[in-house]
This record gives sequence, structure tokens and C-alpha cells, in this order.
Amino acid sequence: LTQASAWRRSAMAVLNLLRPWPIVVLFIAPMLQLCGAFYLPGFSPIEYEEGADVDLKVNKLTSIKTQLPFGFYTLPFCKPKAIQGSAENLGETLMGDQIENSPYEIHMKTNVSCKELCKVKLTEADREKFMSMIEDEYLVNWMVDNLPAATRYRRLGGDYTYMNGFLIGFMQKGHYYIHNHVLLDLQFHMEPDYEGFRVVGFEVEPSSRAPRGGKSCSQRHAEEAVEPFDLEISEEVPFTYEVSWTYSPVRWVSRWDSYLKMTGGQIHWFAILNSLLILVFLSGMVAMIILRTLHRDITAYNEVATDEEVREETGWKLVHGDVFRRPYHSTMLAVCVGSGMQVFGMSVVTLIFSLCGFLSPAHRGGLLQSMMLLFTFMGVLAGYAAARFCKLFEGNEGRWKRTTIMTSLVFPGLFFCIFFVLNLLIWGQRSSGAVPFPAMFALLVLWFGVSVPLVFFGAYVGFRQPPLDLPVRTNPIPRAIPEQPWFAKPLFTALVGGILPFGAVFTELYFIMSSLWLHQFYYLFGFLALVLVIVVITCAEISIALTYFQLTVEDYAWWWTAFFSSGSSAVYVFAYSLIYFVSRLEIERMVSILLYFGYMSIISIMFCLLTGAIGTIAALYFVKAIYGSIKID
Repeated sequence: LTQASAWRRSAMAVLNLLRPWPIVVLFIAPMLQLCGAFYLPGFSPIEYEEGADVDLKVNKLTSIKTQLPFGFYTLPFCKPKAIQGSAENLGETLMGDQIENSPYEIHMKTNVSCKELCKVKLTEADREKFMSMIEDEYLVNWMVDNLPAATRYRRLGGDYTYMNGFLIGFMQKGHYYIHNHVLLDLQFHMEPDYEGFRVVGFEVEPSSRAPRGGKSCSQRHAEEAVEPFDLEISEEVPFTYEVSWTYSPVRWVSRWDSYLKMTGGQIHWFAILNSLLILVFLSGMVAMIILRTLHRDITAYNEVATDEEVREETGWKLVHGDVFRRPYHSTMLAVCVGSGMQVFGMSVVTLIFSLCGFLSPAHRGGLLQSMMLLFTFMGVLAGYAAARFCKLFEGNEGRWKRTTIMTSLVFPGLFFCIFFVLNLLIWGQRSSGAVPFPAMFALLVLWFGVSVPLVFFGAYVGFRQPPLDLPVRTNPIPRAIPEQPWFAKPLFTALVGGILPFGAVFTELYFIMSSLWLHQFYYLFGFLALVLVIVVITCAEISIALTYFQLTVEDYAWWWTAFFSSGSSAVYVFAYSLIYFVSRLEIERMVSILLYFGYMSIISIMFCLLTGAIGTIAALYFVKAIYGSIKID
């Protein structure tokens, strides 16, 4: 009878721990169909009549060597009579975009064979600017009808790939050549459903052309100018352009497809398979713990021994009076878990919006702006989680005010300080990437005017909830923890545990970093959402497994171990950023190096908070379930 009762309690504990799995399976199944994601391209397409003006707008100059953007008219290009900037959202401002008008004259379905835009006389300072930016491989970024200019390259397999923007110029044998001529290849589409024509493609073919015999562009055939324009021996630069309109069968709703085609689709699937194998391995380990080892322990602890008075207990039951003892720096742990849930909520909602198509690439800066706003609104979740843990550790008399203030200020303040210092360095370089004072003030308003009150509201709601019902009471005198071997110490186990969550995410991390630092398009949010689900389950399982192993050696100080068992994966994320910096980037300037590692440190800290919070919450419910399944005298 006793064994049957013990089996019933252990079975209920197993069912409680496995209860979320059907929901996870139902969530993953449809996501396999959404791995490419989709987008809502916009709600107001523009129809142009034949001969109507089509504006070409210029954006910032960018370089993967410096990561410092500059305004287009920083260089002495041809300027319009009056430079007018476009309205920008918060995301565009934080990204350093400067969208302005240009003097190029483009008319719908009107081809231009060769037209001279202007001639610019170069001073020595202008020439040095051009030469410096050509060395740093700066790219020109243009837009027509909100489509970015792309340069098409042919691959070895025969198909094409696109690069965002085109180079200012190139170096060859110690000489500097500027791209002073461009062919604007524009594609249009028309349907009987509407009147007029829609722009569905914008490609640029840059070239360097030196004039011959003093003839202007309109007086000679373009093929006669085959020699490149040497910047060092010329005092005047003629800028010319051609316009070519061609019909395209691509509909307006699909015009972004060529930009969003990602290479290495099989790599993503292999990465998903790798992550699933890690997940299956961990699930097998946890299942073995729950179904075999844990069941045997519960059965042994619950059976009535004949010599109970002299029988010595061993294992995790022995520490039942200390397992829920308040850890060291409990307030900081509550703050970390609360901030981690804030990052987790922001990530989940952002991915849901992305999968539903609301974050279209046509809305520049929309993704960054949405993440900023969602992080602000998720302060409610941060305050709630921090207050619940504060009440768990300290009861109704807990320091919830101090916990709430720290939750609203510590990590957001750390992120803002890093961002502010990096912004000062960018401002010192006179880069357009420096965030202006109005945008900085808007961030402070979001922080102190919205996020902080929401954190206090969430903490108020969380603290008014009844405390978590713990299955065992905590002894007034703490038990001595036995000496542990080196491989069982929390530092070693935490570093080992962080490898698995990082292994589930590192392939997708490569494409995300390429999007950030190599200015490539990334829109595979379906893959990213699937990876997030796998990472969440992996973090929960590795924290459960390592917490159980720690309790079996009678070490009840498991709280921080559960956090860092999965949170230490951020150490590997930052180490991977070092490898990526050495192998993929060519950054040499000190400001650019500080910029790279500053932002990667923010990403690593946020990843630590997210994974650590998931691991801590999963381990808490695991410990609560197993100690609720045994009889305590």
C-alpha cells in the first residue's frame, strides 16, 4: 500500500512536470510551416502615370570596416537646390538613417541614355575624404519608392545575389577610382485592376568613367568612356547617370522577395536538426531522472523502515529543511529573474508580430522601434516576476520597494550607460549614427515615464498575490553543506550547462550577427521563433538536471546554480563574438572596436537574463514538485 501510494505521488509529479509538452508540440507544429515567415508589404502602393516624377532619395553612407555611418552629403556629391530631410521614426534615428532628396530626375517609363548631373570641383580636403572612404569601402544607399538600391552579382552557380547599396569607388594598383556614373535599372508592373504603374525593382550598376576630349556625357556614346576616372589626377568630377525602365512580372506585394532571399537555407535546417538532437538528448536525460532515479528515490523515502531510528538518510530528501532557504543576494536574484522575463516577453511578442507580418521591411526602423516599445511595456512582467520572487524569499515583510526600484533601474540603467558612452564616441567622430538629443530625451521619457511606472504596477499586482505554497518548511538553523569535489562545484557545472543552450542557437546567431555587422537582410523569423522554443526547453531541462544532481550531493544552495546553468550560455555568446570579430570583420579603428564589443556585451547580458530566468523558474517548479511527492516527518 505504501509503495502504491508512493508510485501515485511520483506519477503525479511526473505529469505535472510534463504537462506543458502537448502545448509545446502544438506550438512547434504550425511553426514548421512558417519558417520563412511573411510580411505585409504596406497598405498604400503608389501608382505613377507615364512621365510622372519618381523621386530618388539618398540615405547614409555605410561601411562594414568602420561601422560608422555618415550623411550622404558629407562628401561633395551633386546637391539639389534645397536639401530636405524626410520624417524619421525612433528606430530610423537610432540606426543613424538620414533620408534626404537628390537632384536626379527620373520619370516613369522614360529612359535616359546618358545625362550629366553636375561637375564638382575638388579641393584637397575633398579628395582626401573620397580617398579615405574608398579605403574603408563605404557604400552609397539610395531609395526609390521606398525600395533600397541593390547591386546584383552573379554567383558561381549561375543565379544572382544582391548587395544593399553600391561602393563609392575602388582601389587598383595604388590608384583611387570613383564611381561617377550609374545606370539606374528600374522595373515596373501594371495590372488591369488599377490605373498607372508601380515600381517593383531598383538596381544600380555603378561604373567609373573618365571623359575623353572634353566631351560631355550627352555628346558621346557611353561605350567610348572605358577608362576609369582617376581621382588623384583630376580636379573636377563629372557625375552622370542613365535610366532604364523595364517591365517585370513581379507583383507589388512580392517586390521585396529578391532582397529577402537568404542563402544557406539548408544550413538553417541542419541547425534546427542539431538543436532538436540536443533537445532530445536533454529530454531523455530528464525523463530518466524523473521516471527512474526520482521514482526510486521517492519510493525509498516513503516506505516505512523497520529500523527507522538508526537508519541514516542520504540524498536530496536530507536537505528538505533547507532547500527553500533564501539564497545569498536574494534581491539581486529576484531582479535578474524579473529583468529576464522582461526580455523574454519582448522577444516572444516581437516574434509573434514578425510571423504575422506586421514588421514589414518596408517600414524602416520598425523592428528596432517595436523592440524598444515592447521592452518598455514588458516592465509590467518584470515587476510582477521580481515581486513574486521577493515574496517567496522574504514573505509579506519583504523588501519589495527596494526590489522594484532595482528592477526598474539596474539593467535598463546599465544598458543606457553603455549606449550613452558609445553615443559620445560616435558623436566625436561626427557620424550620423550619433543619436541626437531629442531622440535621447525620448528614450528617457520611455524609461522613466512609462517603464518605471509599469514596473511598480506589476510589482504591486505580484506582491498582492498569495505566496507560493511550498511543500516543506525551512529549518531555523541552516545545515552544513558537505565538501564537494571540483567537478560538482557550481562554477564548473554552470559553465558546462551553458554549452547546450548556446549549441542550440549559435548557427542562427551567425546570421543575426551578419545582419547587424555586415548589413545583410535578415527576415527568417520563422526559424528564429523555432530556435527560441528549442532554447527555452533546453534551458529549462539543463537547469532541472543540474539542480537535481546538486541536491543529490546534499548541496541545497541551488538558486544561483539554476540561474547560471543556462545563463552562462551568454559567456559563449560573447566568446563567439570574439571569434566572429577576428574571422569575419576587418575593423581597425578603436572607436569601431569599442562600438562592436559594447553592443555585443549588451546582447550577451540580455541573453544571460533571458536564459537564466527560464532556468530558475523551471528549477523552482521542479524542486517544488519532487519535495511535494515525499512524506516529511
